[in-house]
Parts: sequence; structure tokens; C-alpha cells
Amino acid sequence: MSLTFFYSPMSTADITNLVFCELEVPHETIIVDLKKGGSQTPEFLKINPNGKVPVLVHDGVAIWESTAITMYLGETFGVAKGLYPAPGPQRGQAMAWITWANVTLAEAVNRFTRNTMEWVPAEERNPKAGEAGLRATHACLQILNDALAAQQFLVGSYTLADTHVLSLTDWLRHMQIDFTNYPHLNAWHQRCTARPAYKASLAAMGAGA
Repeated sequence: MSLTFFYSPMSTADITNLVFCELEVPHETIIVDLKKGGSQTPEFLKINPNGKVPVLVHDGVAIWESTAITMYLGETFGVAKGLYPAPGPQRGQAMAWITWANVTLAEAVNRFTRNTMEWVPAEERNPKAGEAGLRATHACLQILNDALAAQQFLVGSYTLADTHVLSLTDWLRHMQIDFTNYPHLNAWHQRCTARPAYKASLAAMGAGA
């Protein structure tokens, strides 16, 4: 089996990095230097024409997008390890949360960041749109908080759905989003970050920086 992971720290590839740390599946990691245009070379664009990480190449077949990679790794390696549901309604729930994180939550966050952050030219920012994006982000966090009020993890026991969503909420914490009003979400965060895989992922991020 040939399994290659194209990775850059402090990007959405951190999601896949944490997934690999949970699964403990042997693979090769190739660091892509985004600042030096490593994702825009002709060689890389043959693998992913979008010019982005993460990318997974399994036995010569390239798989893009962190959502697809999480679900693929879950289906391929996670079921036997108890980290991804077998086919059935619980798998559907896991897929829903993974997709929700990158579609609904990330869209709200993107509206907030693109209209408030200094890396976007001032003339392209819309403060009211930024405020709406922040409200929508908090609405998403409330959905998560409510979902975790009666259970410890998103799909009963810990799965890669928790891994995936955790990585995106970590991003929000790094951005100084206020989590004060989400006690169930904060308790879930503590449970998830206490896992050995989480500590291993942080070490891998430091090694790749």
C-alpha cells in the first residue's frame, strides 16, 4: 500500500494531520511550503489542480478536500479501529457533521474574516457583512453546544467527526472567537484535546513548521 499525505502546517491540512494521528496508519508525509509557492508548481498541480493542501494519494489516486479525505480515511481505516461508524445512520450523522464544519461553519467564518481581517484590502471589506458573519459563526457554535448537551461526542462515542470539527473550532479559538457561552462545547474540547493523538498532532505541526 502506498499512502502519501501532502501537508503544510497552519492550514486545513492540520485536520488531516490530526486524523492520521488518531488512525496511526503508516504513510509518507510531504511538506508543501505554501509561502514559497510549493502548491503552485507544475508537479503539484498535476496532483491537485486546485493548488491546495491537503492532498492524499492512495495507491496512485489523488484525493483532495479535507472533508473527502476524512471520510475516505474513516471508511478505509477507521471502522476497524472504532473511529468511524460502519455503514448506517450513524455514519450518515458523522458525514453530516464533517460536511457541516467545512460548509456551514466555514462559510460563516469566511464572511467574518474576509470583511474584518487586515490581510484583505480595506476597500474590499464590508463591516456589516463581517458583523453578520460573526453572528452566523456564533449561531453555528450554539448548534454545536446544543448537540453536545446530552452526549460526550457528536456521534455517541468519539469518532473522526469529532476530530474534524475539533480542528476547525481550534482555528476559531486561535482567532480569539469568544467561547464563554458554550459550556458543553468547551467540555467536549477538553475531552478531545486530552487524547494522545491530539498531543501527537501538535508535535507533528511543530516539526513541520
